[in-house]
Amino acid sequence: MAENKYQEILSKMTLEEKASLCDGLDYWHSQPIERLGIKSIAFNDGPHGIRKKGNPEESTDLLKGVPAICFPTASATACSWDPDLIYRMGQALGDECLKEQVSVLLGPGTNIKRSPLCGRNFEYFSEDGVLAGEMSAAFVNGVQSKGIGTSLKHFAANNQESRRMTINTVVDERTLRETYLLPFEIAVKKAQPWTVMCCYNRLNGFYGAENKWLLTDVLRDEWDYENLVITDWGAENERVPGLIAGQEIEMPTSSGEGTRLIVEAVKNGTLDESILDTACERILKLVDKGVQSLGEYTYDPAEHHKLAREIAGQCMVLMKNDNGLLPLKKDANIAVIGEMAKEPRYQGAGSSLINPITLDSAYSTLQDMGIKFNYAQGYSTKKKGRKSDDFYISEAVNTAKNADVALLFIGLTDEFETEGNDRKHLHIPELHNKLVEEVLKVNKNVVVVLSGGASIEMPWADNVPAILNMFLTGQAGGSAVCDVLFGDVNPSGKLAETYPLALEDNSSYNYFPGTSVSVEYREGIYVGYKYYDTANKEVRFPFGHGLSYTTFEYSDVKVSADKIKDTDSVTVSFKIKNTGDVDGAEVAQVYVSDVESTIYRPVKELKGFKKVFLKAGEEIEVSITLDKRAFAYYNVNLHDWHVESGDFRILVGASSRDIKLETAVFVESTVDAEIPDYRKTAPCYYGADITKVTDDEFVAVYGAELPPSQRDKSQPLTILNTLEDAADGKWGGRLNRLLKKFLGTETLMGAVALQTPIKNFISMSFGLFSPEMAKGLLIILNEDKMWKGLRIIFKGIPNLIKNLGKLKQI
Repeated sequence: MAENKYQEILSKMTLEEKASLCDGLDYWHSQPIERLGIKSIAFNDGPHGIRKKGNPEESTDLLKGVPAICFPTASATACSWDPDLIYRMGQALGDECLKEQVSVLLGPGTNIKRSPLCGRNFEYFSEDGVLAGEMSAAFVNGVQSKGIGTSLKHFAANNQESRRMTINTVVDERTLRETYLLPFEIAVKKAQPWTVMCCYNRLNGFYGAENKWLLTDVLRDEWDYENLVITDWGAENERVPGLIAGQEIEMPTSSGEGTRLIVEAVKNGTLDESILDTACERILKLVDKGVQSLGEYTYDPAEHHKLAREIAGQCMVLMKNDNGLLPLKKDANIAVIGEMAKEPRYQGAGSSLINPITLDSAYSTLQDMGIKFNYAQGYSTKKKGRKSDDFYISEAVNTAKNADVALLFIGLTDEFETEGNDRKHLHIPELHNKLVEEVLKVNKNVVVVLSGGASIEMPWADNVPAILNMFLTGQAGGSAVCDVLFGDVNPSGKLAETYPLALEDNSSYNYFPGTSVSVEYREGIYVGYKYYDTANKEVRFPFGHGLSYTTFEYSDVKVSADKIKDTDSVTVSFKIKNTGDVDGAEVAQVYVSDVESTIYRPVKELKGFKKVFLKAGEEIEVSITLDKRAFAYYNVNLHDWHVESGDFRILVGASSRDIKLETAVFVESTVDAEIPDYRKTAPCYYGADITKVTDDEFVAVYGAELPPSQRDKSQPLTILNTLEDAADGKWGGRLNRLLKKFLGTETLMGAVALQTPIKNFISMSFGLFSPEMAKGLLIILNEDKMWKGLRIIFKGIPNLIKNLGKLKQI
């Protein structure tokens, strides 16, 4: 389908056909138009593997897909700080999409880790926009180099799972630009993903699916995005406003409702048909690209597993290693404690769940290596057959007391972090902590091997000599961790997020997850290390931290010019030498600090990084170029990025708290602009004293009156409301209690049932739940008239039964 024929094809399409093109065919495919040769293409979940629907006759598990390579999750891959490595992972995923006839892989997840509590943090890269953006761009370029599309998600400010489909994210524009939009901007400009997936939530009052400022003014007009926007599954609010805002495809299918609304809007004049034509042209281009690479294709699963193992090894972070306890000697007397050694936790739960082709465990890998060890289960993640805590503790202590070293495999279990739910704390299971404490009493040589996709509290961290964080490193994580433990791979991962001492230390603590209506980002630009470092807050492990089995020396920092204009760039160069006895890799991080500024700024911000591999004794020079954006803040008066003339410190470090070298440059602004000064109206932001921001201070930086933070309960519930919103009513309360009892309050299914808008019961049920049935439900919830509402709902039962077969599409 040549590009010069798109207009010709459009001219042959009926209005109904054009409208239908903007709707999904089913749960996973675009709409075809056979008479014009327009084919259907497949979208499937990622981002660290393919979750393609398996045979429904073989499994009733809606989330279980065909066997695929499960690579490390984004929370792990970000710790590699290696875009080239992630590019290779993207290429491998592209190969697998080709084999499975998947045209668009739904990833990467690019949202910022505002709070360590977000249940989906395992699927996101970092608390820092530069790192998240560079990793996202590498992923997108890698996948798309194979002729397979990606979907940059979830655009934007989708930083929590609590009420994610209805919450209104209230955030000032400067914070939005500098923190939450930045990684998307980098990925769009460097990689041009085939699709951008809009978020569920509202952003400053407008749903992501119909936010014209976000989807058109910023994404297309400012960033020059060339491709199309697709909704997250069920994120559509109102179809026609969404199309006008710049969103082309609604997923999954609306079963014809969206098509009907678009046709009606064109006919009554509320939708200009040229807007529909533009959307259709973008869809035709996507389909054109999506079918070109499809055909008979295969890949070598063994080679991809080998790559997954390599990536996993590069992601792991050696957080502590007192007295060089690691690497271990292969003839040591080793105790292996913890069920995760045998049954690894290697991925998160939810839509990204991969059915791995194979699964390595540390236990089986140690056996394959010929390592002699004794094993104790330590705990059980299963309810059936679980023994007493005392039994597990006693067994572990007896196993550890005569060993040279004890390896404790502990961490976050599946119920602690999942899509659909946020964590309530930073604890790991209490029995895991108890294991560490008791084993330490009989053996001081304890190596804690952590699994999990987010930061945790570590009450035992000061007492154990070694901590290796393996994160959620996919199907090869079990073998990769053995590579690192015994020195076959030298660890080189660096933390992509800060590990605080306590949850209360996090900048969003007093504002997360908000109310039932809105969440206010009162902490502003102070996210992650930008808060901890500016507020001089002690942390457990800082952003960018990670140890090696070798040592590195930094020297000879210099800049290409000590004075530049903001239209110029400057190159920072320095030397790194491997001063140890083994080969290794180091991640050099370059931070910029504005010495004196009118507007409040973090004490330092990451602006560049480079991972270098050095043989023992080798020294190289590293160069990183900084342009205007490295020195700029977003000026809301100017509506653009602006540099305030002055001196800037250039900090080169091994982490945000381990600065090795420093130099400076003077940057002269070429734009005369009024610089926002909040020292009188919002002084708390100067010095990051932001734990208790007042309404007046937040209004000053937000620039407008704050929207309501509570639902007006005098107003009746509508299809935009959730069952959770009805908890105060007679029947709504009973329904809430019933669902919580049977589905749980902290499960994905519980969250789906209670926090999904009623409109989505209609749009995502393939006709099982009709608008009339929704009307009956609202009568029950608003009027407490159970039988009247049930009579209406029962009328839809025959249609529900008729459409049950469509569930197999999911």
